[in-house]
Amino acid sequence: MSAQTTSTRRGGTGRWTEFVLVLVAVAIAVGSFAAVGLGTDSELPPRLAAYAVGFAGVGIAAHLVVRWRAPYADPVLLPAALALNGIGLAMIYRLDVANVTQAELNGVPVPSPQASGQLVWSIVGLLLMGGVLWLVRDHRVLARYTYLTFLVGVFLLLLPLVPGLGVEINGARIWVSVLGQSFQPGEAAKVVMVVAFSSYLVAHREALALAGRRVLRVDLPRGKDLGPILLVWVLALAILVFERDLGAAVLFFGVFVVLLFVATERVGWLVVGAALAAVGGWASYVLFDHVQTRVSVWLQPFDDPDSGYQVIQSLYGLAYGGLIGTGLGRGQPNLIPFAESDFIAAALGEELGLTGLMVVILLFGVIVARGLRIAIGVRDPFGTLLATGLASVVGLQVFVVVGGVTTLIPLTGLTTPFLSLGGSSLVMNWVIVALLLRVSDAGRRPAPTPPQPLAEAQTQAVRLR
Repeated sequence: MSAQTTSTRRGGTGRWTEFVLVLVAVAIAVGSFAAVGLGTDSELPPRLAAYAVGFAGVGIAAHLVVRWRAPYADPVLLPAALALNGIGLAMIYRLDVANVTQAELNGVPVPSPQASGQLVWSIVGLLLMGGVLWLVRDHRVLARYTYLTFLVGVFLLLLPLVPGLGVEINGARIWVSVLGQSFQPGEAAKVVMVVAFSSYLVAHREALALAGRRVLRVDLPRGKDLGPILLVWVLALAILVFERDLGAAVLFFGVFVVLLFVATERVGWLVVGAALAAVGGWASYVLFDHVQTRVSVWLQPFDDPDSGYQVIQSLYGLAYGGLIGTGLGRGQPNLIPFAESDFIAAALGEELGLTGLMVVILLFGVIVARGLRIAIGVRDPFGTLLATGLASVVGLQVFVVVGGVTTLIPLTGLTTPFLSLGGSSLVMNWVIVALLLRVSDAGRRPAPTPPQPLAEAQTQAVRLR
């Protein structure tokens, strides 16, 4: 019996712990919303009570769904995601207030608020999380459709390239417009591809784990086993070349390499993955102007103020925030372009400071750590790879986004999970939480007690007369 199962039997399912943490997450979200009003207008927002009741109701309803459909699931995942969602809503509302003030000063039409739409998408995401928990009663069912899920994932990734359907925004062709509504199919593709990768590697991990030539004490994989990683590498390069989406290319290839290593326990796959990434990055830099621009902005953002304007403003914002920040509503995050989406980490860093930004990153760290813990505790290999892949998606995405904003790595254009404006990203991240909860429920659920052997029939001596 696993350690998680033993602790579950001794300490309960953790649902009351989750309930208390959900209340804490609601308090963080409502407190952030109130702090924005006090910081901007020195009074509480007019709809604070309605927002508090609504957010608390949605959070508690999500908790009740988990209590009903996944009673043994991890008790920390839902509250951590809910807190991040609430912080993101507060920052988007703060940017709405700043945009309204700026429009009134300039005498231009007031832009429509974005926080209300994000709140709607938050509710949709939580509803979809409940729907996934309701429909997917056993995560192992997803392993049956390896090649179908892979084809669906590739279709979603390449959908923005369809003429008349794909839309190019800000230099990247990652959007699809249907009936006036735009969404990013790549957000759904990252979940579908993790399922496909996990299912494939479970079926072929023994062959992929066979060692080939030994170089510098590292057992490299056999040449005939390089097909899957080369296929994913080519797909990542296609995304980079045709859609100009560096973030998605890095994310998909990185997650596949991580899953390869976990499935085979061979360091050689990490070496091959790093080599292919280096070759692809160098070739992209030599051949494509937009990659050269991103690298030059990363290395010397102040040399070209036009191309590096976004990064420069984000660095100024982070510097202005300092250690403890200006306080919610006290800074000028609206001066950062795309502060509500790509650069929301910089906006939070300005008003919450380095301390507040580290707390936000630690919340992401909690989600990733709990996801990896779920991967260790689950009993089946597919569940292990699925949980590892989903946790890696969140971890890599946060690293790529925050690393780009802080110029640790080149800027990629990905959105920050749960924080950034955008329905596609928010909804699919709640689907990730739902799948992690489902795998966690299977791993923490006590094993059925084997039936006790029937008592042997007692014989009774009867005296014959």
